[in-house]
Amino acid sequence: MEKLDYEQMNGLSLAYIGDAIYEIKVRTHLVKTGLTKVNDLQKKSRHYVSAKAHAAIYDLMREDDYLTDEETHYFKRGRNAKSYTKAKNTNVVAYRISTGVEAMVGYLYLSGQMERLDEMMDWIYDQVEQGRTDDAKTK
Repeated sequence: MEKLDYEQMNGLSLAYIGDAIYEIKVRTHLVKTGLTKVNDLQKKSRHYVSAKAHAAIYDLMREDDYLTDEETHYFKRGRNAKSYTKAKNTNVVAYRISTGVEAMVGYLYLSGQMERLDEMMDWIYDQVEQGRTDDAKTK
C-alpha cells in the first residue's frame, strides 16, 4: 500500500478511510460468528456501525479511559472537522462523534498501527456483545 501522510490529512479524509476500515472489520467479525443471512448480518451490524453506536462506544472509551492521547487527538480532529453533509437518522452531536471515531480508526490504519487497531476492534466487539453500548445510549 502506498504510504499516505495521515498527519497532514484533514479529519474528514481520515474519517472517510476509517469508515471503510471499520465497516469491513465489523462485517468480517459478524461473518466469523456464523451469521449467514444477509438480513441478520445487516440488523446485527447496526449495533456497531451507526452514529448512535459510535457515540455509545466513544462514551465507553472515555468512561474506561481506553484511548491514548494521540488517539484522542485524531478523534477530535475528526469530530471538529467542518462537514458539509447532514446527519441522517441521528442528531448532529452523535454524527460528529461518529466522524471522530471513524477518523481515529483511519489514523490507526494509515499509521500502520494494526495491532492496536485489532485490539481496539476486539474491545468494541466485547462492549457491544456485553450490551454495554445499550446501557450507554440510555444514560
